Amino acid sequence: MGKKQIRVLVLTPTRELAAQVAQSIKTYGKYMRYTSTVIYGGVGINPQLAVIRRGVDIVIATPGRLLDIASKQGIDFSALEALVLDEADRMLDMGFIHDIKKLMKMMPKEKQTLLFSATFSKEIKQLASGLLSDPVLIEVARENTTANQISQVVHFVDKSRKRELLSQLIKSKQWKQVLVFTRTKHGANKLTKQLIDAGISAVAIHGNKSQGARTKALASFKANEVRVLVATDIAARGIDIDQLPHVVNYELPNVPEDYVHRIGRTGRAGQSGEAVSLVCVDEHKLLFDIEKFIKAEIKKVNIEAFTPDPNIKAEPIQNKRGGNSRNRKRTENKKAKPKTKNSKDNKPQSRKQKSDKSAALIGSRIQEKLDKLEKKQSEKR
Repeated sequence: MGKKQIRVLVLTPTRELAAQVAQSIKTYGKYMRYTSTVIYGGVGINPQLAVIRRGVDIVIATPGRLLDIASKQGIDFSALEALVLDEADRMLDMGFIHDIKKLMKMMPKEKQTLLFSATFSKEIKQLASGLLSDPVLIEVARENTTANQISQVVHFVDKSRKRELLSQLIKSKQWKQVLVFTRTKHGANKLTKQLIDAGISAVAIHGNKSQGARTKALASFKANEVRVLVATDIAARGIDIDQLPHVVNYELPNVPEDYVHRIGRTGRAGQSGEAVSLVCVDEHKLLFDIEKFIKAEIKKVNIEAFTPDPNIKAEPIQNKRGGNSRNRKRTENKKAKPKTKNSKDNKPQSRKQKSDKSAALIGSRIQEKLDKLEKKQSEKR
């Protein structure tokens, strides 16, 4: 009997989700003869390469690490029967679409392809039409909605007093297990330290943490060894905690879809849950967009001791969203190296040289816009 070949490939956007799917496959397939393995970055590649070369039926992977293995000629998709893209909208958001297309070129045309997504945007529809042939749409809930068993509430508060309000809610309501979302990695680290200083056990999880640290943080939170897990949106897709009672949006997400995924960590499998959002004056527009997206108004509850100062003016929020670190590194590698003192470029430029440089820059920007327009048109075709 020859070695096993890959029959099913499941692609996920995050390591946590890949590990979660792999564990579920092992649990459900305990008494079956199928073998499976999980592949993601942040750990050594050689053991993963060895497992693939020995042969396996089901592979669960993040696209970046799978491409790394494919580049070493360590993978064969000729027997592939099914491709699954889990959290397909997050795949788009994190910039994995080009990696996915590269991988699909290695696969047979005759296979079943499935896309799973809790939110269904225009981009997802476009992705589906580009990757699938005559797809069937199956919906288990109304599009872009939140679960009825999740109690949602908004507390308006000044940005400078959010940490104080969060600590009071945790202590006064005796919350034992709370998942708190921040907008940035730095914000997650800062809030974690502040909570610990306030006597509340907390740990952070985000993309800058090593895989070992992320796994340990998640395990300690699941085991109720720490009271608060502070996370960026990387965790919104990869955390499945039985009967998680509370989710807090310490900062609202820039994108409404992420709100749905964040609060979806609670109220799972028919259980009840509570989602609390701490909203400052800067985030009123984000709240409006979220309510418009979910087609519902979220209950507002004023806490008298934390009533916002009406004299504080709204400040713009940087519209940053986590992306694929592989793609970011590629961009960073293309940046120009610093010029040395002996460089000819440091000599004073003539008026004509400056004019030529400006013209070239304008021409380059026009070409970039034309390239983007051509790319959009080709994707529509």
